[in-house]
Amino acid sequence: MMPAQMHATKTRRHLRTFMPSWLLSMVIAGTACAPTVGKTPDSGSAMPSTIIEPYLAIEDALADDRTDNIKANAGNIATAATALGAPAMKIDTAALQLSAAAEAAEPDIEKIRERFGVLSEAIDTYMTGLKLTPPEGVRVAYCPMAKKPWLQRGDALANPYYGKDMPTCGSFR
Repeated sequence: MMPAQMHATKTRRHLRTFMPSWLLSMVIAGTACAPTVGKTPDSGSAMPSTIIEPYLAIEDALADDRTDNIKANAGNIATAATALGAPAMKIDTAALQLSAAAEAAEPDIEKIRERFGVLSEAIDTYMTGLKLTPPEGVRVAYCPMAKKPWLQRGDALANPYYGKDMPTCGSFR
């Protein structure tokens, strides 16, 4: 048993003698489930590149009707979001769902695009809520047909929801 575990066990034994068992259970459960803040970026700062860079790689692939490396990049986003703590939980969850959709032997690009939309909304909500800015050269766009935002580099629209069929559908915010 590690020293921290020994201390926790000893503390629980000590509390049991002074606290009713139902109250002790609530205290232990409450501390075990408390959300962590992690390294949440400061308001006004740029969205972390650990999220943006793999996201942009996915956006580029989908805009070009490709599914290569989406699973790995989505996994990188999930790892980076976990490090940001509880406020980024929706990004983490959406990235894991995108990774799972891309894992199939024959990936369904429509399902991947749907999951990418959920991830894009989670990132957009996170950035808006914390008043974060996109990194230099990255812009937020919106597709009125998919009714979803996305982030991309450059000034020419590259719609990841419709790819080569409708690359310029949408507008920058």
